Amino acid sequence: MTHDHDLVLRPTAAQREAALNPPPGRTGGDLVVETLAGLGATTVFGLPGQHALGLFEALRRSDLRYVGLRVENNAGFAADAYGRITGEAAPLLLSTGPGALTSLAALQEAAAASAPVLAVSSQIPTAGLGGGRHGYLHELPDQSASFRGVVKSVHTVRTQSQIPSAIAAAWESALTAPHGPVWVEIPQDVLLAETTIPVVTGGDAFPEELPPRPELTAVAAQLLATAARPAIIAGGGVVRADAAGKLRQLAERLSAPVVTTFGGKGAFPWTHPLSLQSWLEDRHTTDFLQDADVLLVVGSGLGELSSNYHTFKPRGRVVQIEADLGKLESNHPALGIHADARLALQALLETIEEPREDASAPERVREVLAKVRARIDGQELTLEQDLLASIRRALPSRAPSFWDMTILAYWAWSAFDPRGANTMHSAQGSGGLGYAFPAALGAAVADPTSPVLAVSGDGGALYSVAELATARQYDLNVTWLIVDDGGYGILREYMTDAFGATTGTELTRPDFVALAESFGVPGVRTSPETLTEDLAKALAAPGPSVVVLPAVLRMFAPTHVTG
Repeated sequence: MTHDHDLVLRPTAAQREAALNPPPGRTGGDLVVETLAGLGATTVFGLPGQHALGLFEALRRSDLRYVGLRVENNAGFAADAYGRITGEAAPLLLSTGPGALTSLAALQEAAAASAPVLAVSSQIPTAGLGGGRHGYLHELPDQSASFRGVVKSVHTVRTQSQIPSAIAAAWESALTAPHGPVWVEIPQDVLLAETTIPVVTGGDAFPEELPPRPELTAVAAQLLATAARPAIIAGGGVVRADAAGKLRQLAERLSAPVVTTFGGKGAFPWTHPLSLQSWLEDRHTTDFLQDADVLLVVGSGLGELSSNYHTFKPRGRVVQIEADLGKLESNHPALGIHADARLALQALLETIEEPREDASAPERVREVLAKVRARIDGQELTLEQDLLASIRRALPSRAPSFWDMTILAYWAWSAFDPRGANTMHSAQGSGGLGYAFPAALGAAVADPTSPVLAVSGDGGALYSVAELATARQYDLNVTWLIVDDGGYGILREYMTDAFGATTGTELTRPDFVALAESFGVPGVRTSPETLTEDLAKALAAPGPSVVVLPAVLRMFAPTHVTG
């Protein structure tokens, strides 16, 4: 059998002429941007730096759109969101040493969330490589070693002829399930030197497919079709694989209740009769899932947040579909199927042809949700619930939202209806601060036709205020809601509960409205009573805006601790 991507394409007459007579003045940097464009990239994020100037000079001569942020970590968050929204590999251009290292937290989040980011970094001149101490600016003994434990793959370039293939290999790696960030490193002199290598006119980097093994699909299908009480946990892998539609088909065919993880928000319709929503930090949900005789886990490793802090102990058979091989059976024994969620769900749909009838499933779902609601209602936390409802009313249904590590986001993980797959994103993959606003900027670049919401606390907001300049420079349609409680609110709560006192949680902060306006970004101070109106108005207006909500919020009581 011959596959399209096995064919060797012959160059056209024009391509042969261009190859034999490349234009003068091109450098290694041109090979980078030509390869990216040939692979399909249209937009790149990043910051220039001394060793990367050859890359940025070539970028000026290209048709690629450049979006420059003010801090490398924020540029990484923007690229992460662009990759999540588009499904494309998002190039991130960085300079050597401090610039490269500043991106590490963003790349960790991209790895945890399976966001395809293609980081291209400069390196000191070739003469300084090899681990000696030559005293070059930004010199590290082994720069790529700092990234090997964070990114999916590392690709080092030492000559110009290596550039197109290295970038193509990185592109393929970033987009092969599970998606993730990759790292390409190129020395300064290689980027700056003139090249006689022909213009890169195209690039074929086909991500490898990851289908399920058929014998495993057969066993999984038999278990699910004959189960008395099947249930499904849908994780971020369903969203990344664009498999929400297939998940719904399978759930309905099996009459199986579905709970989505915090990373899998939107993978299943919130108001569907089989939807257990996302109340994973509630013992009623945990007990229900433990009672399933067959539990299908799709696109989740059942880590800390997805297992009610490892208190979840399934009593039935577990079938786990996961593209990340290291996550298979890492927390619970299972029938582990190493596969892309979309391909595995399709295989199950093709194998389980007869619907499994269970009229009691929707009623059992309603009972669990009623117990959850009664528990939350008994804690007198109406402010937090009202704020989420206000945001939901103000935010257009398909508009994406990005949430920082803040109390309102922790509520949203469990209680917010995302109204669609791939619309709600947070930094819960690795849990770093400062994600929401720069990520929202990346999403606005990906789709300028839709408003984007970012939600931060005042502590997290201070990580990202420099990007108000980016928002204004590119006139991006992002509304930034800052919940100002005067400190790191969740840490304040954790420390008070654990020690009866706090240390380092209280913060002096700026007047965020005045700060926004100093960047030329409209700002407004709102209240719980006026939040819906103020937020809707800001979201409807073109360009960036800031809405500040002074409020001290509380978390609902956990169910994973005793005593």
